[in-house]
Amino acid sequence: MSGKRIYVIATLVSVIFLTVTFFCGCKGSSQSGGGESSKKRKITDLAGRQVEVAVPAKRLVAIGPGALRLLCYVGCAEKVVGIENMEKQWSTGRPYIIAHPELLDLPVIGQGGPDSTPDAEKLVSVKPDVIFVAYLVDAGKADELQSKTGIPVIVLSYGKLGTFDNEVVCESVSIIGEITGNSQRANKVVAFIKDCERDLGRRTAKISQKDKPSVYVGGLGMKGTHGIESSQGQFPPLFAIGARNLVDETGSKGSVMIDKEKILQWDPDIIFIDEAGLQKVREDYKTNPGFYNTLSAVKKGKVFGFLPYNYYTTNIDTAIADAYFMGTVVFPELFKDIDPKKKADEIYEFLLGKPLYDRMEKDFGGFMEIKF
Repeated sequence: MSGKRIYVIATLVSVIFLTVTFFCGCKGSSQSGGGESSKKRKITDLAGRQVEVAVPAKRLVAIGPGALRLLCYVGCAEKVVGIENMEKQWSTGRPYIIAHPELLDLPVIGQGGPDSTPDAEKLVSVKPDVIFVAYLVDAGKADELQSKTGIPVIVLSYGKLGTFDNEVVCESVSIIGEITGNSQRANKVVAFIKDCERDLGRRTAKISQKDKPSVYVGGLGMKGTHGIESSQGQFPPLFAIGARNLVDETGSKGSVMIDKEKILQWDPDIIFIDEAGLQKVREDYKTNPGFYNTLSAVKKGKVFGFLPYNYYTTNIDTAIADAYFMGTVVFPELFKDIDPKKKADEIYEFLLGKPLYDRMEKDFGGFMEIKF
């Protein structure tokens, strides 16, 4: 066989080999790189949209209240490639940022905030595989953002803004897990949240309403800090433990301002104050001590501070920790096995990988009796 013929055959073999290698290598691969192959999958998001996404996604962004927090719960912090400017402004009260300070070094992908508009140009600049969004868009606006960026947009939710619906949250967590390849972790997070919900509820399930002490919660944040008049119907931590929340008598299922005369009329057995509003309550006490000193809860030392949990919507970790603390106050015998500070760290460690109660206590005051 001539050398020229051998050369031609060898060249053809090389071309065939490279061609097969190229097509086999590209089939099902992700343009994000990294070795793990990806496949296109249709995902139904919380806006009811069907979105085609290459999974597992390796480069993520999260915009809108609470979206980044859920990614952190599912163990995806290291896959995040940009964050909103609002996330960089302060970390106080947001355990997911305290647990992952490295997120603060990432590029800015928009201003952020509950009333902001997504910045398509900045989102595209960090080349994410998927955009997770909460509250900022409806189905139509999500489609518009996806069209502008050419990037799959997945809508998540906590339920009504300023509260949280466990079923909706768990569905959001499951979607994140499916898209990122972290389904096993997502399933554990869902199980943890549901186990806490069941545990909190079962402890008081057999107590009749008339046998429960009356409770009022004040100082709740509502687009800013407020004093004792700011409260909420079906306040999640109290609702979780089956407490008798006096504001529920108004029929309200969300934020509401309660007149001081009504608080005096109710004269609650126990008062909880959100520590984000505690300074306003203390200032009000200085100008109106008569109101406070008339209340039975104040006279009997039954006023307690709890950790604020609504910072860029609900910090579910802190809300669950608050529920356990409130259980030890309202139903001490039924929660006698709970050390609220240790329980808080157990919750933070599971959801975010670090015990964060001491930091939260330092920033706000922690679980404590309030003395005027």
